[in-house]
Amino acid sequence: MTPDTLFQIANTTALAGWAVLLGSPLFPIIADRIAAYAIPLLLSVAYAGLILAFWARGEGGFDSLDNVARLFQTRELLLAGWIHYLAFDLFVGAWIVRKGRGEAVPFLLVVPCLALTFLFGPAGFLTFAAIRAARAGRAVIA
Repeated sequence: MTPDTLFQIANTTALAGWAVLLGSPLFPIIADRIAAYAIPLLLSVAYAGLILAFWARGEGGFDSLDNVARLFQTRELLLAGWIHYLAFDLFVGAWIVRKGRGEAVPFLLVVPCLALTFLFGPAGFLTFAAIRAARAGRAVIA
């Protein structure tokens, strides 16, 4: 299977997980199982397989930005890096949904956090943390 085909499959799979998160108020247990565990684990298997198969071919490393750039010049390792993002961003999105549900954060406040996490990873996590802090501050004052 080519890296381009794996890229398309990984993207489609992750996108399905995000769609499940958007529907999570309707089926929370299924959403937790699919978006928090099944899909991130599946993506993690693909990631691990790519790392095991292609790590030795990669040049570079993690000790400088130039070496990280060299590492990702290997197409399969670039794909592994992308799948890493897909898996962890979805996992964080699922955590946001579960935490929001557990703390009674209105889902309409969670949705923008999901969009930001989907597009910009840590920015969505930061936004959710800010919402939680604001709600906790309000609860303390009230």
